[in-house]
Amino acid sequence: MPKTKKAKPDKATKKQPKSKQEMQQPEAAGPDGPDEKGLDFARAWVEFPDPADDEQVFRCDLTWLTSRWTCIFGSGCQGIQAGRADDGCCTLGAHFSDEDDEKRVAGHVARLTPDLWQFHDVGTETGWVGVDEDGERQTRRWEGSCIFQNRPGFAGGMGCSLHILALKEGKEPLETKPDVCWQLPVRRTYDWIERPDDTRVLQISIGEYDRRGWGPGGHDLHWWCTSATSAHGAGDPVYVSYRPELTELMGKEAYDRLAELCEQRLASLLPMAPHPADPA
Repeated sequence: MPKTKKAKPDKATKKQPKSKQEMQQPEAAGPDGPDEKGLDFARAWVEFPDPADDEQVFRCDLTWLTSRWTCIFGSGCQGIQAGRADDGCCTLGAHFSDEDDEKRVAGHVARLTPDLWQFHDVGTETGWVGVDEDGERQTRRWEGSCIFQNRPGFAGGMGCSLHILALKEGKEPLETKPDVCWQLPVRRTYDWIERPDDTRVLQISIGEYDRRGWGPGGHDLHWWCTSATSAHGAGDPVYVSYRPELTELMGKEAYDRLAELCEQRLASLLPMAPHPADPA
């Protein structure tokens, strides 16, 4: 599985998804729509040293990580492109973070069978990797969405075939899916911090992948779930439901420390800066 990598000075180790001109969408509902809250509101952040590496510190958004967000794919998700709600956030395909990411996914694709992958014949015969207008490699788009996405009515199940494979084999979906797919909607960024004593520390931020995380094109998405009230109603907060993913992104010791801090926040009678999309 992909591990947390250190950033090189002044360079992030993760590439972010890009906006596509080809989306050609009508006017987006946007964060001012009836279901989405605005992007700018008070957040509670916490910073703590990485227990496993004294050259790193974590900066985590407790407002997001203790929120009641949950993925509602197939049960209310409106999709990022108008008229394609069944795609969820898979309409554009997935960019690979690096060669290792693509190679890892390829090993799992080799185990997909026609009963798990609707477009198995297409993918195996003509390929499942595409290239965007900038020459970046990504999962191929087929019939308007990611080639690994099984459409409604497929006997093997609707949704990502790589996700279905993981569940069938008793694995975490993060093991089989491209990095960007299993990390969403958690965003990990890196910054080298210059301290007054001329030392440097790598600050790893863990927060919400909101519309801005997609770049300027994020504001053109038809809908985005992290700020949508319809996606905030889970029984468990994000730091619990996303434990495997956060552990992979941070390491076990750092995740355990994060969980302690999240529990302390939730134990407060009036925790500051709640997520505005959460139930009252």
